[in-house]
Amino acid sequence: MDIARPILRQWLTHPLRTFVVDDIRSWKGLMLWLASQHVAKAVSNVSSRERVGIYLPTSGATPAAMAASWLLGRTVVPLNYLLSRDELDYIIKDAELDVIVTAGPMLKRFGDLPGDAHVIRMEELPMKRIPRIHRIKSRPSDFTAVLLYTSGTSGRPKGVMLTNENLVTNVAQCTRWARFSRSNGFLGVLPQFHSFGMTVTTLLPMTLGCRVSYTAQFKVSRVLELLRTQRPTAFMAIPSMYNALLQAKSATAEDFRSLRYVVSGGEPLPDAVYEGFKERFNVTICEGYGLTETSPVTNWTLPEEERRGTVGRPLDGVEEIIVDEEENRLGPGEDGEVRIRGKNIMAGYFKLPEATSAAFDDNGFFRTGDMGRIDEDGFLSITGRIKEMLIISGENVFPREIEEVLNRHPSVSAGAVVGQQDPARGEVPIAFVELVEGAEFDPQECRTFCRKTLAPFKVPREIHVLESLPRNPTGKIMRRELMQEVAR
Repeated sequence: MDIARPILRQWLTHPLRTFVVDDIRSWKGLMLWLASQHVAKAVSNVSSRERVGIYLPTSGATPAAMAASWLLGRTVVPLNYLLSRDELDYIIKDAELDVIVTAGPMLKRFGDLPGDAHVIRMEELPMKRIPRIHRIKSRPSDFTAVLLYTSGTSGRPKGVMLTNENLVTNVAQCTRWARFSRSNGFLGVLPQFHSFGMTVTTLLPMTLGCRVSYTAQFKVSRVLELLRTQRPTAFMAIPSMYNALLQAKSATAEDFRSLRYVVSGGEPLPDAVYEGFKERFNVTICEGYGLTETSPVTNWTLPEEERRGTVGRPLDGVEEIIVDEEENRLGPGEDGEVRIRGKNIMAGYFKLPEATSAAFDDNGFFRTGDMGRIDEDGFLSITGRIKEMLIISGENVFPREIEEVLNRHPSVSAGAVVGQQDPARGEVPIAFVELVEGAEFDPQECRTFCRKTLAPFKVPREIHVLESLPRNPTGKIMRRELMQEVAR
């Protein structure tokens, strides 16, 4: 069981097939295979450590560099180029990296890498020469193939250890679930340093031998161009990306006609975006669910069984339960914490044995920290994060419920809600909104709008307009920063 072997086999078996089209070039199988061999040679010349950092844009260069690390039997450490210098320096030190594979344009745009690790620039390698051939080193199923650091929305990033078995399992689960084959084409707009982009738009299509079109920056005009020219069948993105496409005046239903799978993940999909896509483009966005610790996909709504308000049934081999605060398993329709067990669940957190132990219950289920319910047909609904839940006058309120109403307001592009301590009610909701371009906004009128749908105690006490909501590199709203804003 090895995540790299089928990928390298595809490249060698089909040397003249175009596997990748990115912002710079097209990558045929032979080019990807040769690039992986050159990178492997360069890494082995300067480092013998177990882990290799990869600091590359969403492109064909990333799978080539990942394969190079696996050829040497090393662990891949994708580096998030959108992090602060301090966070990046912390990850490089924590992972004990002494070599990082990158490209000159990355350093020019984001600055030199912190630390004193060897830096290998892919564009400087003699790609046209035949390198010394590295044959893949077999590693056991529990070998840590990828050390993927969480985005650190609360505290320091943690290194999630994903094994060969974890990644092979999740790729196979997704392939069977959606009945993917080599004939599918993927549009990759998600960063490959994130688990969603790494597994679903990189490892999965490379394993099957599919063609992938990548773009390093999410620009609406570029995404629409790729949809029109490449005609992919599968498109995975986060809600903010779908919202941007929905607001694009030049987008038409014809642009999305080739797609069989339009999947949203990373955070809840607002009703306004879901309904807007259906009405304007005749496209049904299907939600999925997962976490970095689950490799990541655990649930996926298929187009033929789309059920709004859920993230679908669990993939084959994924076991899900709902438990209450006393660890009792709950029945269909009852709210509690979502817990997951299966071969796609991480081995643990790197160098954090206590955090690893705390992440699993006595029965080996991973504690997701998400609240949800499972209906009688096995469809999972996510209601919110346990730590984000507000307690208003003794009532449990999840921000998502209020945010859904805010997002329906015609002037609001996106909304976020956090709690503020209140001596009389415990907490009260405070809202922050991004506006639709050029829209006028009256906070009091918006509160009146909310009262039409929400119970009075759920209506935001205050609504603040921000030029843009704070988001982490994967698009999730950084509530911690909003909490700090409230505390000022």
